[in-house]
Amino acid sequence: MAWADGRREPRPERLRLPLTPPQAVAATTALRWRPAGAPAPCGAARAGLVLGHSAGTEVTDPLLGRAAAGLAGHGHPVLSFNFAYREAGRRRPDPAGRLQAAFRDAAAFARQLAGGPLVLGGRSMGGRIASHLAAQGERCAGLALLGYPLHPAGQPERLRTAHWPDLRVPVLFVQGDRDRLCRLDLLERQRRRLLGHLDTSVHVLAGADHSFSVSGGAPEKVGEEIISVVAGWLAALTLQELP
Repeated sequence: MAWADGRREPRPERLRLPLTPPQAVAATTALRWRPAGAPAPCGAARAGLVLGHSAGTEVTDPLLGRAAAGLAGHGHPVLSFNFAYREAGRRRPDPAGRLQAAFRDAAAFARQLAGGPLVLGGRSMGGRIASHLAAQGERCAGLALLGYPLHPAGQPERLRTAHWPDLRVPVLFVQGDRDRLCRLDLLERQRRRLLGHLDTSVHVLAGADHSFSVSGGAPEKVGEEIISVVAGWLAALTLQELP
């Protein structure tokens, strides 16, 4: 597939990612997108990304793949991966500790492959797990959270923000305005109250639900908007891994 300007869309390399026990599998599937285009200028660095999938999808999720390919097209190396429960063919997510351990293994794997600063993130659950790692001190230059699940559907009182005060890196939220797992007024309130010490940004996808589906809209258009927003945010990011 080619981009509108004639560039070839990067295609991923399928790898095996070893996992630290205990997990449902000893190793899981990872997809590596190599950066396209000219290398970064001497002395500069382009952030790599590690992206986790949502609870109901997997590493081959089309929207996640489109975003990864698009960001690789902007010169960023990208690694996505299956959490162990999906690699084992299960639908029910693992306990939080195992999800975090798998994501930590993926970040270490990405550093071995490419080096340089990393941004952690992903779709829904994947982004949430990335934020917990960052709050626990995992080295990263920022968080790219695509459809952060601020609360369960229909339960806005059950906020998933207790760890936010421990974050120390810039955060990008990309949220749909029809997302039943993220009331935007609550997101803004929590962001101001708990993340006021950080550089944070929110981009709203008009008409999109939690899956980034837009009624009557083309998925490609949504994907292009996500790529543009994340790439622009990365370009402005100060690439210093913290802590």
